[in-house]
Amino acid sequence: MTDELDGVRDHYRATGLTERLRTVLADFGPEDRLLTPQQLGTLDQFHSRGLAATAELAKLADITAGMSVLDVGSGIGGPARFLAATYGCRVTGVDLSEPFVEAARYLTERTGQGGQLSFQTASALQLPFNEGRFDIVLLQHVAMNISDRGRLYRELRRVLKSGGRFATFDVVLSSGEPHYPLPWARTPATSFLLTIDATHEAIESAGFRMLAWQDDTEVAKAWFAQLRASGPPPSPNLGVVMGPDFAELAANLGRNLMEGRLGILTAVFEAVPINS
Repeated sequence: MTDELDGVRDHYRATGLTERLRTVLADFGPEDRLLTPQQLGTLDQFHSRGLAATAELAKLADITAGMSVLDVGSGIGGPARFLAATYGCRVTGVDLSEPFVEAARYLTERTGQGGQLSFQTASALQLPFNEGRFDIVLLQHVAMNISDRGRLYRELRRVLKSGGRFATFDVVLSSGEPHYPLPWARTPATSFLLTIDATHEAIESAGFRMLAWQDDTEVAKAWFAQLRASGPPPSPNLGVVMGPDFAELAANLGRNLMEGRLGILTAVFEAVPINS
């Protein structure tokens, strides 16, 4: 397991990330000028369909003001900042990559949201929180990097209150092996995909009951097709975060979706009582 996590860390190492972000954000004005989460949308939403997907998942999860939300695999904090600004909830982000966590804190300072948000380095398989801490847990394009799905979903259940909700937006295996490199793995060594059915079974076995379930593959395919038709990607700044080959990684995800090798799943589950 340690070797697996080391491989994932290497993929998201992003040395010097905060300084690169500071350079890019100079286009928005001086450091003391507050930015909005929407202004950062071309930098901090790493998943397919970007900010729109986060907004839809949050609505499906029925997030409301005052809730305590955990964003697992929070990256540089884009979804967390959007949720806090939109719903008035408190959001904690955890990520395996220290440079991502450092960058998330920096960008949150730039939006003036420090009072609602916190970020720390941690593994999704060993979360540094007490049982029943959160009302909502979000997982977006993260599970593909984790081989022990049972342990992952049990750990998410552990930190959720009974009756709390787990919202996931992830890539699933459809047919055949995918083409690499991909945004979460440049080789199969750190890619651990499950089918939709296997994902459903693993989540419910960990102490959840399904509330909403939708196959968003066709929506994602249409989004990638639109990107392809419009020419250069509208978010070249993502290369600042993920490296100069990000366009190739994203294009391969689109190719795999178009060829039916991969799919996109959106789902919300309720945490059932542990003793039920």
